[in-house]
Amino acid sequence: MLTELETLSQNIGKLIAISQRHNEARVALEEQLAHSRAEAEATRTELAMLREERDALQAERDALSAKIDDAQVRLNAILEKLPRARASSEPTSQVDQLDLLEPAQQEVEAGSDATRHGENA
Repeated sequence: MLTELETLSQNIGKLIAISQRHNEARVALEEQLAHSRAEAEATRTELAMLREERDALQAERDALSAKIDDAQVRLNAILEKLPRARASSEPTSQVDQLDLLEPAQQEVEAGSDATRHGENA
């Protein structure tokens, strides 16, 4: 009976050691699980921030694209209002020719006015 008690005591010791190892392994796995959950939550938070940043950049891109389109429309409207350029050998219009002649004519008229004033004196 003594040997049975010793065998039983040894078996109980082995069971206690196995139970402790399993308990230590369970604690380690719980810590690992907690760490993995914390990493997953941090990743979710970072992902949410990146999505917000992406959405903000897309909105900014769309706004800039709209501004570019608006500027292009305005530029095209301005270009349509400008007179069409012709070949450099042709005068662009009669108005341009008159603009070129007016300063010369004014100088001639000023000179003739001075001559007339001299004649009257």
